[in-house]
Amino acid sequence: MSHAANWSYPTAIRFGAGRIAEIAEACASAGIAKPLLVTDRGLADLPITTRTLDLMQAAGLGRALFSQVDPNPNEANLKAGLAVFRAGGHDGVIAFGGGSGLDLGKMVAFMAGQTRPVWDFEDVGDWWTRADAAAIRPTIAVPTTAGTGSEVGRASVLTNAATHEKKIIFHPKVLPSVVIADPELTVGMPRAITAGTGMDAFAHCLEAYSSPIYHPMSQGIALEGMRLVKENLPRAFEAPDDLDARANMMSAAMMGAVAFQKGLGAIHALSHPIGALYGTHHGTTNAVVMQAVLRFNRPAVEARLAQAAAYLGIAGGFDGFYAFVGEINARLGIPGTLAEMGVTAPDKAAILDGALKDPSCGGNPIEMTRENTAALIDALM
Repeated sequence: MSHAANWSYPTAIRFGAGRIAEIAEACASAGIAKPLLVTDRGLADLPITTRTLDLMQAAGLGRALFSQVDPNPNEANLKAGLAVFRAGGHDGVIAFGGGSGLDLGKMVAFMAGQTRPVWDFEDVGDWWTRADAAAIRPTIAVPTTAGTGSEVGRASVLTNAATHEKKIIFHPKVLPSVVIADPELTVGMPRAITAGTGMDAFAHCLEAYSSPIYHPMSQGIALEGMRLVKENLPRAFEAPDDLDARANMMSAAMMGAVAFQKGLGAIHALSHPIGALYGTHHGTTNAVVMQAVLRFNRPAVEARLAQAAAYLGIAGGFDGFYAFVGEINARLGIPGTLAEMGVTAPDKAAILDGALKDPSCGGNPIEMTRENTAALIDALM
């Protein structure tokens, strides 16, 4: 089955193996003549990044690179990236990598022409209208993992290094102008990253599907996204060069990010503060807390997840779905507990405060209160 297509939803997507070769055409279509490629430290010296810089240079676009990006990017990374962008006279960004590189690259393009601090554009009410929309630079997004789906998102997650809080920065024009989704770029991912990012995509689809907010379009996308992860993530994990599985996981990641317009929930409300406080991998943290959140939400989602289980070919309704999550986590080598991830003596009060402040908690099917969320955190330990 050939996975090559051009899609226009939710932005222009060039999907297929080898399509990183079209990076210069993508820049031209977005009106970028002098791009800055933004990625994370781990990717900076890898062959996929060098090849992309070579393609840029051959097309007369230069080979400017910024890679001082932390796994949970923060405002210090942003400040450094903006300094490089402005000093180099760049007119757009190629955001390259996993969630961290994509999110920070999008923020460099967003903030390049703004005068207000980035925290003024948090995803609260209509705060996005404070931005000078005409000053936002275009972004080309090139995902190298199959997880966050940030390449089709209108927001970035940025950690406030001073307060250890993850903030969601939103503007409609943060959506990249062009996405190059080339599954060949994901083949070299370390196995633990394939697992964690894949379960991030699953968490996005699961939480969107479970959210009580009315959005049937997202509901359908979330359901098929879960099926693609179930069928393809174990294959991508066990046979890393299976391009068919890699392509389907790239689709599932984008589907998760489109679907969660419908809302997220307690999985993300917990993993955001845990990741901000302890530097854990976001998708892996989602996977670790997933079964506890399923138990927490069971009274509200039992019937709905029984329907999903039937579509996914899982017997046993809610209980079968719950067991499947445990089985896929085990198959992927996901840690069983937060302690196994290195979070051995967590500050429960800080996690509780962070979870209840997180915008994701508003989409949870059961209202998160101080009392029931404290009990949920205890259950995780």
